[in-house]
Amino acid sequence: MAAKESKSGGFQFAIDRGGTFTDVWSRCPNGKVRVLKLLSEDPLNYPDAPREAIRRIIQEETGKARPAKEPLDTSQVEWIRMGTTVATNALLERKGERTALVITQGFRDLLYIGNQARPNIFDLAIKMPEELYEEVVEVEERLAVHRDDCQLARPHKDLTGTTGEKLEEWQRVNEEKLRSDLQKVMSQGIRSLAVVLMHAYICPDHEQRVGQIARDMGFTQVSLSSEVMPMVRIVPRGYTACADAYLTPCIKNYVSSFAMGFQGDLKDTQVQFMRSDGGLTPVHAFSGSHAILSGPAGGVVGYAMTTYSKDTGKPVIGFDMGGTSTDVSRYAGSYEHVFETTTAGVTIQAPQLDINTVAAGGGSMLFFRSGMFVVGPESAGAHPGPVCYRKGGPLTITDANLVLGRLLPEYFPHIFGKTEDQPLDSEETHRAFTKLTEQVNTFTVSQGREKMSVEEVAMGFIRVANETMCRPIRALTQAKGHDTSRHVLACFGGAGGQHACAIARSLGMTQVFIHRYAGILSAYGMALADVVHEAQEPCALVYNAGDFGEIDSRVDRLKAECVTKLKQQGFPSERIETQVFLHLRYHGTDCALMVPTENFPATSTSSRHGDFMAAFLERYKTEFGFTLQDRHVTADDVRVRGVGRSAACDDSHVDKASGPAVAEKRIPCYFDDGSKDTPVYLLGKLGAGHRIEGPAIIIDNNSTIVVEPFSTAEITHSGDISITVGSGKVKDVDTQLDAIQLSIFSHRFMSIAEQMGRVLQRTSISTNIKERLDFSCALFGPDGGLVANAPHIPVHLGAMQETVQYQMRSLGDELRDGDVILSNHPLAGGSHLPDLTVITPVFYVGMPRPVFYVASRGHHADIGGITPGSMPPHSTSIHQEGAVFKSFKLVKGGVFQEEAVTAALMEPGKIEGSSGTRNLQDNLSDLRAQVAANQKGIRLVSELMEEYSLPVVQAYMSHIQENAEVAVRDMLKEIARKTRLVTGSTTLTSTDQMDDGSNISLTVNINEKEGTAVFDFSETGYEVHGNCNAPRAVTLSGLIYCLRSMVGHDIPLNQGCLNPVKVIIPQGSLLQPSEHAAVVGGNVLTSQRVVDVILRAFEASAASQGCMNNITFGDKTLGYYETVAGGAGAGPSWHGRSGVHTHMTNTRITDPEILERRYPVVLQCFHLNPGTGGGGAFTGGDGVIREFLFRKPLTLSVLTERRVFAPYGLQGGEDGQRGCNLMIYKDGRIIRLPSKTSINTSPGDVFRLETPGGGGFGGPDSAAANGGEKRGVKRKAPPLQTYVQRGSLYQYQLGQESA
Repeated sequence: MAAKESKSGGFQFAIDRGGTFTDVWSRCPNGKVRVLKLLSEDPLNYPDAPREAIRRIIQEETGKARPAKEPLDTSQVEWIRMGTTVATNALLERKGERTALVITQGFRDLLYIGNQARPNIFDLAIKMPEELYEEVVEVEERLAVHRDDCQLARPHKDLTGTTGEKLEEWQRVNEEKLRSDLQKVMSQGIRSLAVVLMHAYICPDHEQRVGQIARDMGFTQVSLSSEVMPMVRIVPRGYTACADAYLTPCIKNYVSSFAMGFQGDLKDTQVQFMRSDGGLTPVHAFSGSHAILSGPAGGVVGYAMTTYSKDTGKPVIGFDMGGTSTDVSRYAGSYEHVFETTTAGVTIQAPQLDINTVAAGGGSMLFFRSGMFVVGPESAGAHPGPVCYRKGGPLTITDANLVLGRLLPEYFPHIFGKTEDQPLDSEETHRAFTKLTEQVNTFTVSQGREKMSVEEVAMGFIRVANETMCRPIRALTQAKGHDTSRHVLACFGGAGGQHACAIARSLGMTQVFIHRYAGILSAYGMALADVVHEAQEPCALVYNAGDFGEIDSRVDRLKAECVTKLKQQGFPSERIETQVFLHLRYHGTDCALMVPTENFPATSTSSRHGDFMAAFLERYKTEFGFTLQDRHVTADDVRVRGVGRSAACDDSHVDKASGPAVAEKRIPCYFDDGSKDTPVYLLGKLGAGHRIEGPAIIIDNNSTIVVEPFSTAEITHSGDISITVGSGKVKDVDTQLDAIQLSIFSHRFMSIAEQMGRVLQRTSISTNIKERLDFSCALFGPDGGLVANAPHIPVHLGAMQETVQYQMRSLGDELRDGDVILSNHPLAGGSHLPDLTVITPVFYVGMPRPVFYVASRGHHADIGGITPGSMPPHSTSIHQEGAVFKSFKLVKGGVFQEEAVTAALMEPGKIEGSSGTRNLQDNLSDLRAQVAANQKGIRLVSELMEEYSLPVVQAYMSHIQENAEVAVRDMLKEIARKTRLVTGSTTLTSTDQMDDGSNISLTVNINEKEGTAVFDFSETGYEVHGNCNAPRAVTLSGLIYCLRSMVGHDIPLNQGCLNPVKVIIPQGSLLQPSEHAAVVGGNVLTSQRVVDVILRAFEASAASQGCMNNITFGDKTLGYYETVAGGAGAGPSWHGRSGVHTHMTNTRITDPEILERRYPVVLQCFHLNPGTGGGGAFTGGDGVIREFLFRKPLTLSVLTERRVFAPYGLQGGEDGQRGCNLMIYKDGRIIRLPSKTSINTSPGDVFRLETPGGGGFGGPDSAAANGGEKRGVKRKAPPLQTYVQRGSLYQYQLGQESA
């Protein structure tokens, strides 16, 4: 299948082979267009769906028989373009090629540990996807980054990397050992390798040598990380190389089997595949790491090429609603790419279209929980599918549309039931909805509301599903500073047409566009796509005049490569275009933007290839609201995208309408304001110019489109549907509880908190807030009670409401319009001093007191104190930990009090041995960003009040809290019932110790009848002299975290969670210390022990590592801080995960290559510590070993726990092993360090951290019966969820939840 210039005038095929259906667009030699949809798997009728589609169309159009079992003649085929889910499915189902990982010695578990964060912070049974490799080979080799400040005398060879940077070769590849280890792998039948070595992205020599040896030995697939994606950060680069090694053989096997169905194996036919970046590539160049979004990418190209108009420049939102999920993307004249995304637990470093997947599709399941309508994220999938599919499935969105009359069984394929020839089952769906409606009405009647009809309940679920899909669209647009309402909604996919009008209206959009090929738009997009060749290399140059020559020469070389590759595929020069990108960032930040120079031509003070600086500054200003002064810009990578223009187009038109549209029938269809007599039209019978007033239903071969009341659909000359969306009739909402409105308000309130967070992230300047996303934003009711909080950082849960309510008590009538309060003191609801909370009271005309509050809490990197970073391991007073604020007016009467807050931030410098803030400008900038985020929240709530009125908004703030209270009461009743059956009592007790012997004791008394509980910590020990005292707010956050984790499903996390709970904490105790007590360790260490004690009382799980392992090193010129993973506790039905963060923290760890580039240390090893998890029926997770080699004198500080008392096992399970801090001096001495200490190190010294394991659950004797495994064995992962989360919004969510 060598690339050939296409045979003009032949058949053209564009094919999207999806998981369920294969969609085909074809243009015949006579210009006729054919559209076909086949089942992707139908082994009784054909071996391969794409080949079968080609066979049928050629046979039907030529009139010549083409026997299905004979190789197909392709002499009349001009080209074949395909997108396929082969790679995605192999990744999801873990059915790729057997693969081994070859990695630098000391890092065998690096990709298992990853960034150490867990994907679901409330899941006690931590579910992580299985690794792609089954064996690991550690290579004895080592490169280190050269540092001018290195004082380590070590023999080495100097090397120069591809970027011009200097490296040191500390150890060459031990080839003899490598061959021996690879032979063992080969003897197991493994032929695919992923090679990932430290710093190979700029010095690939070692990887290339390993690759050569492996290929010489007979390995058939060797993916070198330096070739697959030469970008800094070994973890995502390693994942990408593994994905390439794991998936590329699958693709090659599929392509080979596909080609065997054609004469000559397609050798003389142009065959191209769609890549994840929206470009086509020759089949021989199609690889696994570029194939993840092969199918969905076609849909983005499809709507981009058919909906976007250069004349209007109006941007487009792509809305592709399928069976299990919905894909959302954006196009505004150029494709929006992301360069690192996580799919099925694997982080891929490669250009991909920014396609965001939401857990709401036609198959999303419907629940009524604790008085709230809930849609998804669970999905019925294709099997068993919805109730109406006749396979015994659950109620879904598809069923709701059927009940409402929006799906017509007679126009839907008859492919259901055992015989696969039955229509959709309306009767069974109605019966199931009747049963669900009875459940809903039991609740509504108890609330004094009228009963709901089946249709009202179904409509309620549709409205909740629509709001679920609106949230990510708002986030996608507003995250980058765009107005959601100024977009066109391009709807495609099978289910989207039933929801498009309602979603557009909710978002303020006025136009929906549905292409005539909407049902197969991914396939049509492949027909419109261009062929792309990309070249990229690392750069590491400052973008200034002195480096323009080097940048330009690199660009010239990459452009020449792209042009050559495209010419080899038959493209003449006039059809080749190149686009140049620089990956730019401000020095000292991690926020890099891939910047093109479209609309920014070269100037006398720029690169020859365009004014990248001007482009970068405009993009930065648009996305983040400001630019940084006096900071140089660094180019991390140079990228060139070569494009061979090859688009086919279908310029066929439909006949002009000769009269009014004629309806096929009229049916009753249910909308927001009741049932409407609704005409039904067939799209194929409509002509250009036909206008159809809503309500109406338009049916195509592959989709059903609902035109809602007050909307108008018009058929274009091309046969597409353009819908003008009217404002609709506003539904009256009163202050009484309505279960549907409850769910909608829940989404709206959360959306407000999320959008506040986006503003804070965009306008902040510090690494902690802008890049690590260590912040929370929240909305509070008039009583200061939490309504919505985003994101859900465990240690912030519930804590901010303590701060707000303290200000209400403290300031009272002194709170005035235009005031903004700053607070961080533990007595005022603070967690620890670096977490600064900014609170804005919101007043309403005619109301004397605030009607609600908004607040944002952000972690500031330094606010003064006795150590840089304001996290001292040996503080004994809060004033040694930094600046203190109780009720400080940051803004008075609308004026930012810069002078006063500066003085307060510098105040710690007056204490001997202490300093004022070391990052004043960052502090001030981030505080302004927090004020701006609050203002965004105020505007959004004000808009909500304009829409619904102040009384209604306040009423639903209360209703949301009451709903959370119901959920927790239900959980407490269930726990009480189970506890009473086992123990005969509803009283639970638990105790545990800190390493200094301080006791944390809990007694829980549950009232089974009322669903209430008293959490009594009265027997807890006294306040301590050190800093492990935990503010009351930290204990409340731990309690909310535990309650949510034990509920087991999403509930609104707000004040209501604690309403059924009374918490007793004695004054002057470890958990409610005095005003001047040191607390920094309480936030990061004691919080973990509080969770251990609560979970032990409920016997929910064995103890996890119970520590965050806080490590700090630095000197007067630099500072570094990290927290390190350990073992998770086992539970009644699960093994503890190894090498992961648990409970109250989820921070990501710095990538080893970034660590060594920026700091004078070498990471000697980072891997699991086998056997440290407690044994039992279910074994605890293992801790990790992490070693730092210091290259210059530095001060090391450790703030740790579980070095004295081991993490407990439960119900006969063994304890996990304790952690250990070791100092290995260069003279050979090994010293055990205490839990909390600070020492000076010298070049050549090594710090070895061994983190605790998790406790086991259940007696070891029952291990076999319960599926237990041997200690130290990495556990096989559970199956993945039924939809794939991906895209920039998912990356942002992961980032927030790992702050």
